[in-house]
Amino acid sequence: MTSVEHDPVEAARDLAQLDGLAALRAMIAGELPPPPIATLLGFELVGVDEGRAVFAVEPSDRHYNPIGMVHGGLAATLIDSATGCAVHTTLPAGTGYTTTDVQVRFVRPITRDTGRIECAGEVVHRGRTMATAEARLTAGGKLLAHGTASLLILRPDARTGSTAPPASASG
Repeated sequence: MTSVEHDPVEAARDLAQLDGLAALRAMIAGELPPPPIATLLGFELVGVDEGRAVFAVEPSDRHYNPIGMVHGGLAATLIDSATGCAVHTTLPAGTGYTTTDVQVRFVRPITRDTGRIECAGEVVHRGRTMATAEARLTAGGKLLAHGTASLLILRPDARTGSTAPPASASG
């Protein structure tokens, strides 16, 4: 039994019916469910535009590591999500992507007292098969971390494993 209220694989199929920008806007509007990782870590997609995606989170005790501060994995996950979704906004319906690498640089510690964090990702370059993007994690106008990612763009047949178009949402 999973802790999410929807099947994430079915939700991904629904998301693939729309171009990337429309799909992410539908997620923000509540028309598509958030991914389980966002629910688990308590972050949300708060803004998108062509080539750009912004996530936000309020750090709390649940994000802490054993040394008394927010685990770096939260910042890394936000940077991976923001860079990936920034690229997603540029993709046509049915086209997917996967991160090939992420590099994160931590600048300041994050604690439960840091306040609301925003992570803005922007596409640096998008080719036919590869894309690069960068992201900045900030709170109160201060840089907390920044990073870059490379992403492999998956054609519809590579994403689904077939040459047939994706199944419609109705079946």
